[in-house]
Amino acid sequence: MSEVQPERTEYEEVQASAEFQELRSRFRRFVFPLTGLFLAWYFLYVILSAYAPDFMSTKVFGRVNLGLIIGLLQFVSTFAITMAYARWADREFDPTADRLRAQLEAGEVK
Repeated sequence: MSEVQPERTEYEEVQASAEFQELRSRFRRFVFPLTGLFLAWYFLYVILSAYAPDFMSTKVFGRVNLGLIIGLLQFVSTFAITMAYARWADREFDPTADRLRAQLEAGEVK
């Protein structure tokens, strides 16, 4: 005896579409490597702080040392990543997402 499969909702139809799958794939190809890179950079700072205090306390000028500079670069990299993501999303991600949303709202789900 075969079971009757419940009808998929519009959202499930969109999720199953090739266009959505490509959108999700592009998102993951951009975000996952960038996240990994940032986490490696962050943990490098933490590891250097814990295991290389002499290196981190190296004076660069005046009372400014490498630890302070690398710590401030953490903030700079966070803003740079945010700007890169916003630019990428505006160009690559949002147009497709907007098109899928419009199709869903208009009832034109494939």
